[in-house]
Amino acid sequence: MTTGWTARRRRIPAPAVDGGVVALAVLDACIPPFDADPLSVSTTVLACGALAFRRRFPLLVLLLTLPATLLLGVVVAPVAALFTLADRSRDRRVLAGCALLFAAASAVPWPPSDYTPDERTWALFDFVYLLASGAAPVLLGQLLQVRRDLSRQLVETEEAREHERALHAQAAVARERAQLAREMHDVVSHQVSLIAVRAGALQVGARDADAKDAARTIRSLSVNTLDELRHMVTLLRASSGGGTELTPQPTLAGLRRLVATSGIEAELTGSLPEDIGSPAQRTVYRTVQEALTNVRKHAPGATATVRLWREGGRVGVTVGNTGPTRPALPLPSSQQGLLGLRERAELLHGTLTAGPLADGGFEVRLSIPEQDT
Repeated sequence: MTTGWTARRRRIPAPAVDGGVVALAVLDACIPPFDADPLSVSTTVLACGALAFRRRFPLLVLLLTLPATLLLGVVVAPVAALFTLADRSRDRRVLAGCALLFAAASAVPWPPSDYTPDERTWALFDFVYLLASGAAPVLLGQLLQVRRDLSRQLVETEEAREHERALHAQAAVARERAQLAREMHDVVSHQVSLIAVRAGALQVGARDADAKDAARTIRSLSVNTLDELRHMVTLLRASSGGGTELTPQPTLAGLRRLVATSGIEAELTGSLPEDIGSPAQRTVYRTVQEALTNVRKHAPGATATVRLWREGGRVGVTVGNTGPTRPALPLPSSQQGLLGLRERAELLHGTLTAGPLADGGFEVRLSIPEQDT
């Protein structure tokens, strides 16, 4: 939950914060007073003015504040720049090097000729102390970065769990409908068929006109009931995952919208023949849908490429993604997504392969013989 302090801090405009940091850095440079020689003035102006651009160029701004730290011992400007760099960079080696530079610039006596050998020796102890001081803004910046990552991952985890719950609910309903469809087909339809057959035989063999008429009515009602049962079985099987769906089935025409609304940075390239069959279109669509969902769940911050292709008498789609840019939390998964896609591909005499890439990404490839599309 966002605290009251965090909420108030977020309401402060960024330019106002930057202005306050620059003003504090100027105050730090001017107290205590220093000799207004041109070099001191220019390094102070450069260090304080550069802070206005610390959000866009944190590393460069930090380097520009170090001369003022070396000459005048200013603290606010390099600490603010170091904190901003730690808040925005994920390279721990760069952060450690910058903390060392800050400590060295603060501890090295300048000019060295003004200090005795004993004072220069004590500079080593000052370096160790200042290194700890430089680590503080680095750790604070990294802490805020991790906090943002965790907040983002919590949102993604909750979305993934909602998606999983919806899938489990749909799967349970589908199983119940499939079981009901089997019962209606195997038991009820069989019994009604027997009634229709017996009524037809009675209609042919009966001598009494009333009996013939009754048999004809029974046979007619039985046939109509069979038609209704077949229609109901078709609908139940369709809503449980097979046959013709009640709602329009996904086609290749919906791929562009699927990629655009996937919630990740993804690009769709290539094309497939317009006369590709409905089962193949559904398989391609579901493959892309499952692959992009997995990218969002397991590779936060990654980019994806969806490539439709046709070559060597086969058609298919390849979905590849780069490596994640931030850590992913363990998410609940049914572990059935890729298995279901392989089963869809096998029904069309195709193949589906999935595996990691050398650059840390992941690739899913669907291949279907063109004659089966």
